[in-house]
Amino acid sequence: MRDGQFFTWEALSAMGGASLLTFFIVQYTKVLIDRYVKLPTDLLALMVAYLVLLLAQLALDADALDWRVYVLTFANAFLVAAASAQIQNKTLNPPGQRNGGQS
Repeated sequence: MRDGQFFTWEALSAMGGASLLTFFIVQYTKVLIDRYVKLPTDLLALMVAYLVLLLAQLALDADALDWRVYVLTFANAFLVAAASAQIQNKTLNPPGQRNGGQS
């Protein structure tokens, strides 16, 4: 943790930080968003992951005019959204849990 920050732009550009923030944002906004638009959770997670990664890349001085930044961020968003879904799965079904959990 640097300068009293929990998240840094460097951490958000990596898989762990981006996945964790994506998980939190989706968990806290899903019910509110569903009031207005029925959006599958996986699609919402993909959109959030894309925005988190894109903002992190731009904050770390990526060239905003370089199309490759957007394409690579889109590809990485799938990985982050999948990791975020795994975090949710482990939260709902912790390892070693007798009913439905796997050890």
